[in-house]
Amino acid sequence: MSDALYRSMPQSEPDRRRLTTSDGVRLDSTLLRGGTPGTTAVVLANGFTGSWRNPGTRMIASQLLPVGDVMTFDFRGHHASDGLCTVGDKEIHDLEAAVGHLRGLGYTSIATIGFSMGAAVAVRHAGTFGGVAAVVAVSGPSRWYYRGTRSMRLLHFGVERAAGRWFLRTARKVRVSDRPWDPVPPDPTELAAEVAPAPLLIVHGDADSYFPVEHALRIHEAAREPKELWIEPGMGHAERAMTPERAGRIADWLSRNLAPETA
Repeated sequence: MSDALYRSMPQSEPDRRRLTTSDGVRLDSTLLRGGTPGTTAVVLANGFTGSWRNPGTRMIASQLLPVGDVMTFDFRGHHASDGLCTVGDKEIHDLEAAVGHLRGLGYTSIATIGFSMGAAVAVRHAGTFGGVAAVVAVSGPSRWYYRGTRSMRLLHFGVERAAGRWFLRTARKVRVSDRPWDPVPPDPTELAAEVAPAPLLIVHGDADSYFPVEHALRIHEAAREPKELWIEPGMGHAERAMTPERAGRIADWLSRNLAPETA
C-alpha cells in the first residue's frame, strides 16, 4: 500500500501511552478509537522489526476499527519501547500487558491479531494466559529455529551474530538480546490446542518467502475447534502482504466469531 493511498484514508488520532509488563519493561503503544464507545477491542502485534508507526500497521488498524477500538504497540527492544527483543519468548508478557491495560479500561471482549513473530506470540499468549475472545495468526511460524528459506537464514544471522545485531540496532532500531533461550519456550504448535475455547483464525500466503504453507497447516492441525485456516493465493509475508481487502475480511471474521471473554 502506498503512502499516498494511506494518507487518503480517513484517520483517527491515536492515543499514545506507556505500558509496563509484568517483568518491568516499558512499552510504547497507541490506542486508536473508532468513535463509538464500546466494550470490544483488538490488540495488533507486529512482526519482528515492525512498529505501530508503519503505514501498513496503521492501515490494518484502521480496517479493524469496525470490530472495536484497536491497540498497537512496539514489542520490547523495538523503537521507543525499553528492553531487549527475545524474538518471540518473553514477548508474550508484552501482549499480556496490552490486554491487561485494555481490561483495566473496561473492555470485556478483547481479540488479538499477530503477524509473523507477533503471530507466534499471539498463539503462545492465548495458550499460556487465556482470557482473550479470539485470536488471528497471520504468516506465523509453527516451530522454532526454522532455516529452510533464505529470508529465515538472514534473520538468524541478524539475531545470532554480533554484526547482525549491530545492523538491526543501527538500521532498524531493534535491540536484540545476545542470550540464548534458557529454557526453550513452547512453540506455537505445542500451545495451539490451548487457544480454545477462543476461536483461532490462521492466515498464510502461498507466496510467503519466510515460512512455507506447511507452518500454517501444522498449527491448524494442532489446534482444537473452533478454528479456521485461510491459505491466501499470491500473498507474501505478514504486514507487508496485507491489503485493505484482506484486513477487512479479517475484521469481518472477528465480528462474526468473537467469543465471550473467559477467565
